[in-house]
Amino acid sequence: MSDTPLLRLYRKFTRWPAGHWLFSRAVCFKAPYFGTVSPRLTVLENGRCEATIPHKRRMQNHIGTVHAIALCNLAELVAGVMTDASLPRGMRWIPKGMTVQYLKRAVGTQRGVATPMVPLVAADTGYDLPVNVDVFDPAGEKVFNAVITMWVSPRR
Repeated sequence: MSDTPLLRLYRKFTRWPAGHWLFSRAVCFKAPYFGTVSPRLTVLENGRCEATIPHKRRMQNHIGTVHAIALCNLAELVAGVMTDASLPRGMRWIPKGMTVQYLKRAVGTQRGVATPMVPLVAADTGYDLPVNVDVFDPAGEKVFNAVITMWVSPRR
């Protein structure tokens, strides 16, 4: 499978100093809402994406932990970027649904890891692609899990 345009762009940007920051800003420029959680994309390869979000006061809930919706934003970001970077030529995607589990209080910088639960394939018809996202705290303990269903279909 050849690299997607997004994966080629990531590899180009991350060769530069501050390249991960610059690539993350470019993603947030394309999808501005993700900028609300100040993500830093740290790993992008076919079938895997990782990003972190800081623990900032503006992303806290009333008990001082990272807000549940900030974790959902991180999950959707890494799932979407991973899917886009892994799609076979001629296919497109859109999120269809998300199931989440809050496993532990989320304190500190959070790291989200997205991987597909089944292989991404070229197809003549659309199909559901479940993407697993685990979010870890600074100690490496899993605090959150999401399964995001992507609708993958041929481009018109």
